[in-house]
Amino acid sequence: MAYLPGDTEKRFVAILNKKIETGRALNVLGHLSAGLSNRLEQDEAIFVDYLDLDGGLHPSLSHYPFIVLKSDNSNKIRKVREKAIEHGIKFTDFTHTMIEGGSVIQQQVTSRTKEEEFEYLGICLFGSEETLKRITKKFSLYK
Repeated sequence: MAYLPGDTEKRFVAILNKKIETGRALNVLGHLSAGLSNRLEQDEAIFVDYLDLDGGLHPSLSHYPFIVLKSDNSNKIRKVREKAIEHGIKFTDFTHTMIEGGSVIQQQVTSRTKEEEFEYLGICLFGSEETLKRITKKFSLYK
C-alpha cells in the first residue's frame, strides 16, 4: 500500500438547503460532487481503490472525508459561497435556475438572473479541514 497523508488534512463538504425534497437533494449533491471533482487539479484530492478478500475491486473512493451538512435557507449557503471566494476555496454551487430544461436552457436562465435573486439549493467545497470547519461550524449534519 502506498503512503497516504493523514485523512484529516483536507475534506469535502457539501451543504444542502433543507427546504428541498430528498430526491432533488440527491440530484443536487450528485451534480455538485461531479462538478467539484472536475475543478480539482490532478492529485489535489486522493482517491483510493479498495480490494476485498475475493479480489474484487471497489474503485476510486475519496481518501478524505466527505461531510454533508444542511442549511436552513439559501442565504446561509450564499454566505458560505462568499467565504469560499474570499479564502480561495474551490467550490461548486447549485441554484434554482439549474433545475428545468437541460443545461443549455439552464445556462440561459442563469445568465439572465442576478446573483441576489438566486435560491441556492447547495454548495460543495474542497479544502483544508481547518478552514472548512471554521466556515461551516454553524451547520448541522444532513439527516
